[in-house]
Amino acid sequence: MTKILTFGVYDYFHLGHLRLFKQCRKFADYLIVAVQDGEYILKYKPDARIMYSTEERVEMIEALRTVDEVIVYDSVCSKTLEKIDFDILALGEDHRGGRFEEVEKWCNEHGKRVIRMKRTPGICSSMIKESL
Repeated sequence: MTKILTFGVYDYFHLGHLRLFKQCRKFADYLIVAVQDGEYILKYKPDARIMYSTEERVEMIEALRTVDEVIVYDSVCSKTLEKIDFDILALGEDHRGGRFEEVEKWCNEHGKRVIRMKRTPGICSSMIKESL
């Protein structure tokens, strides 16, 4: 069984997130969605407007039949990846540089495949936040 992992906040859940999960399923039999912990977000971005608690976001993602497992994470980094059993890491096409270089390097060194997923045009969480 091939396992694919993707990360996100998923606070303003939208069609782009759902399409991301569907794209992931084309590459693997088992989808793990990592939801970022709200307390961690607020620690580094105290002004962040979080609509749903970590538990509520996990509950929403777990309810999707395309998702097999939901986990909570603090930061996308090698220390986090070491704790997760996966074969493929799905990153957004815009996840480049900085910590994503570190993550990609870790995956390459540990036999994990990294794939880039296309964004859904015309929708993103930032646009939804601005419209509220």
